[in-house]
Amino acid sequence: MAHKANQQEVSVEVKEGEELFERVRPLRPGDVILRRKRPRRKLRVLPNIPAMVMFLKDVSARTPLIPLLLSLVGLWLLFSFGLYLAERGVSEQLTSYGDALWWSFGAMHTMGVNNPGPVTVVGRVIGGIWGIMGTVIFFGVIIGVFYAYFMRPRQRPSRELISAMQYNLGELEDLSASELEALRDATTRVIDAQISKLKEKSSS
Repeated sequence: MAHKANQQEVSVEVKEGEELFERVRPLRPGDVILRRKRPRRKLRVLPNIPAMVMFLKDVSARTPLIPLLLSLVGLWLLFSFGLYLAERGVSEQLTSYGDALWWSFGAMHTMGVNNPGPVTVVGRVIGGIWGIMGTVIFFGVIIGVFYAYFMRPRQRPSRELISAMQYNLGELEDLSASELEALRDATTRVIDAQISKLKEKSSS
C-alpha cells in the first residue's frame, strides 16, 4: 500500500511539473526518471546582423581597431598611387589609379593578382614591398586585435580572486602563517598590476 501511495504522489508531482520536465526511460521497472525539457533551438538561416554590429562596436571600443584600419587604408592608397605613377603609360593593365588600387588590394590579402602586373623596375619594387608589408599588416591587424580583445578579461583579476581575497582579509585571525604569506603575495601582485596600468595611462 505504501508503495502505491508513493507512486500516486510521484504521479501527481509529474503532472504538476510536466511542463518543465519530461520522462526518461527508467532502468528498473517502477522507477520514474525526469529530466528538464530543453528548449528547441531555432535554425537560423540568416546571420544575426544586430549582434554582429554590437560585437564589432565592442571590439572597436576596447581595442585600437579603427586607428589600425585607417593606417592600413592610408598605406594602401599611398602605395597604389606610387604604383600608378610608376606604371602610367607603360603597363597595359595598370592604366588608371583604380586599376592600381585593385591590384594592390589583391596583393594585400593574397587573393591573387592578374599577370603581368607591374612591368617597370620601380613598379615591381613598389609592388613587391607592398605585397609583403600589406599582407603582414592585414593579417597582423586581424589577429592582433581579436587576440587583444579576447585576452583582455584574462589580464584583469577575476571576481572570484578578488572575492577570495576579501573573504580571507576578513578571516585574518584564523589563517595560518603560510596562508597569510600567500594572501600577502596575491594582494601585492594585484595592486602592483593596477599601479602599472594607471602609470601607463597617465604617461600616454
